[in-house]
Amino acid sequence: MPAPLTPGSAAAAYRANMATPSATAATAPDEGGSFGNVLSRAVQSAIETSREAEAASNRGLMGEGSVTDLVIAVGRAELTLQTAVAVRDRVVAAYQEVMRMPI
Repeated sequence: MPAPLTPGSAAAAYRANMATPSATAATAPDEGGSFGNVLSRAVQSAIETSREAEAASNRGLMGEGSVTDLVIAVGRAELTLQTAVAVRDRVVAAYQEVMRMPI
């Protein structure tokens, strides 16, 4: 059984992760760190997750896939969609807040 996660162990793991340089950040900061690239990768991942769920649904309808795989794939797609909607709502709210700021 894994050790319980405590605030101290989480902070130590965070510090250890931040101490090791990332390969993409060390070699190409434009490829790994820009907000546009991160957002693009997240959107591509969401699209791929929905395609996997669709393929699992098709296999399930044909009687070729297991019900467990179908439920997991659809659950992942649903969670991805909920996350995308939450991020969109936060971006819209932030934009509206910036637009309300006085000049």
